[in-house]
Amino acid sequence: MDTRWPEDAMAHYLIYFNREWVGERSEAWIRERAPLAQAAVDEMRAAGVCVYAAGLDDAGTFSVSPADDGTVAFGDGRHAPHAQWLGGFTVIDVEDLAAARRWAARLARACGWPQEVCRLVPELEDAGPGA
Repeated sequence: MDTRWPEDAMAHYLIYFNREWVGERSEAWIRERAPLAQAAVDEMRAAGVCVYAAGLDDAGTFSVSPADDGTVAFGDGRHAPHAQWLGGFTVIDVEDLAAARRWAARLARACGWPQEVCRLVPELEDAGPGA
């Protein structure tokens, strides 16, 4: 059992999907699903669990890479080529993993593609050695 988090504390969970999981869908299919996905997010907001939700703009991709000498270099395109990349995400604040999974399932049904869910590590008050 991880004792860094109080048992009764709410937790933030990340629900996300990779762009490739959407598959080869027509624009019409995507437009048809968009209101369903928005309704799922609206439901999360109404329940008071949605912290933030967004899709990522493929056209706006850029990278920032710290250099070994401490300078920062900006580049066009991805930092490194990958077979998969993030397509969208939602951060929710819920009581436990079971609740996070229920919301992820709701979102997956609305979107029509898989969603993954994982707990975000909370900011620790003492992030020093041994924290």
